[in-house]
Amino acid sequence: MAFLVATTLFLFGQLLLCFSQQVRGVNYTFMREAVEAPVMAYYDYIIIGGGTAGCPLAATLSERYRVLLLERGGSPYDDARVLNMAHFADVLADTSGASPSQRFVSEDGVINARPRVLGGGSCINAGFFTRAGPGYVRALGWDPKEVVSAYQWVEDVVAFQPELGPWQAALRRGLLEIGVVPDNGFTYDHILGTKVGGSIFDAQGRRHTAADLLRYSRPDGIDVFLRARVARIVFSRKGTKPVARGVLYHDARGGSHMAYLNHGARNEIILSAGALGSPQLLMLSGVGPADHLEEFGISLVLDHPGVGQGMSDNPMNAIYVPSPSPVELSLIQVVGITRFGSYIEGASGSDWNSRTSGAAAAQVRSFGMFSPQTGQLATVPPKQRTPEAIARAVEAMRQVPDAALRGGFILEKVLGPQSTGRLALRNLDPDDNPTVSFNYFSHPDDLRRCAAGIATIERVIRSRAFSRFAYPNFAFPATINVTAEFPANLMRMRGGSDPRALEQFCRDTVMTIWHYHGGCQVGRVVDRDYRVLGIEALRVIDGSTFNASPGTNPQATVMMLGRYMGVKIQKERMIAEGSGIEP
Repeated sequence: MAFLVATTLFLFGQLLLCFSQQVRGVNYTFMREAVEAPVMAYYDYIIIGGGTAGCPLAATLSERYRVLLLERGGSPYDDARVLNMAHFADVLADTSGASPSQRFVSEDGVINARPRVLGGGSCINAGFFTRAGPGYVRALGWDPKEVVSAYQWVEDVVAFQPELGPWQAALRRGLLEIGVVPDNGFTYDHILGTKVGGSIFDAQGRRHTAADLLRYSRPDGIDVFLRARVARIVFSRKGTKPVARGVLYHDARGGSHMAYLNHGARNEIILSAGALGSPQLLMLSGVGPADHLEEFGISLVLDHPGVGQGMSDNPMNAIYVPSPSPVELSLIQVVGITRFGSYIEGASGSDWNSRTSGAAAAQVRSFGMFSPQTGQLATVPPKQRTPEAIARAVEAMRQVPDAALRGGFILEKVLGPQSTGRLALRNLDPDDNPTVSFNYFSHPDDLRRCAAGIATIERVIRSRAFSRFAYPNFAFPATINVTAEFPANLMRMRGGSDPRALEQFCRDTVMTIWHYHGGCQVGRVVDRDYRVLGIEALRVIDGSTFNASPGTNPQATVMMLGRYMGVKIQKERMIAEGSGIEP
């Protein structure tokens, strides 16, 4: 009897353990804290940045080679907020040093965020999953069949078809009613018209990230070190040409570690640190505009004027639509892809809960991805979005009656965009944010597309299909005006709006949707195989190489690119080594 009881308890314990691991994510045996890393080690590939591109790239290369993946943040599986859609805004609102999200403010005054967690931006974004269009693929010279295969490899793990609630379904019907056609149903493809896209949130609201793609790794072929802060890339020279040889990084206790490439002409260091991190680390390593590096006393490895140039962020503007009917809590699920270059999407519902500090309990309310706590405060122009303004907006939300918080945001974002800025070092600290400007709406086409998008939103709100979720004739209830500081843009325009007024609205209310890119662009810093021009054994593979954002959301394509380039690198290496061809 005792044996049976013990056996039963053991099996029950194993079942609970398996369930716990499924809830927390894969228990990777090759993932450790950087404090456990050797002082010196050698690898075939060293990948800097365990983000949206770095994870699938590392998993793919580990199939045949020894790979080191260095991530400056922690594990997403140790933070329940990251994995739960209901806590999406909580991650972006956390400005502590240990947060998976690191806040930065562009020189334009728009508050933004960069990831600091294994899985990168896929851990802190709104979850929409959609592919790039065929024209985008052709322009970059990618192999269409290999691209589809790489997308499917990603989708098998992280992408899901969302089930639309009533508000999202009404938005979809409204877009079709006003002529954003055809109806493309559910698809990952980028097609003109209205569609339901994929999501990295499953039916239970659990987030699936690029870190999940590490399950494809060969365990003996990869080491993943967390809280590994890369200080710089180390170079030698072949004649006059720089050659990447290794990486200096620090662990959470300040200990120094060196990782070098194994001997072999085809071994490489690959930067996948994102649109801010990759150009920043190149500069800190001595690769960038010579005059700028000289300002900081950085020894020049290669004068590369294009590093940090071409920075873009797709501008987003949104309208809050209070609803006479209850709405579901949702993030982006539906998109209207217009012919004039604006994408129409929406997110609905609000959330509030009580948090206790000492003896006092404070009610915290959230608009999800449009919460002032996250920095998405569009009721004042960008330069006025100070911490004090955010605090006032958060307090204002506490004073507004519950009925006023029932509704959703319909947003428009501009494709491209064509407006560009630059990134520069702020100091020599790789953990600090560089300075970056995006110059939102400096190109007239971006402004024109935004104005057309806002006018389209008005038509959706006035559509018969959306009438259940909008007050007649925009006669908002009096409760909405309880405070002049109410942190949401309310659409009060009647009929034909002045285009100049719409353009000013775009400038004054611009926000980010976290699709910034550039800084190491193809043709400017890297070639079409993502090799850094003028340097051997160094590539950049991430969103910093993009000249425009792919599709309506870049994350699917960034993950695809990691897989696509991993496969391509392997194939080309096997062919070359089999024939004895030198790189």
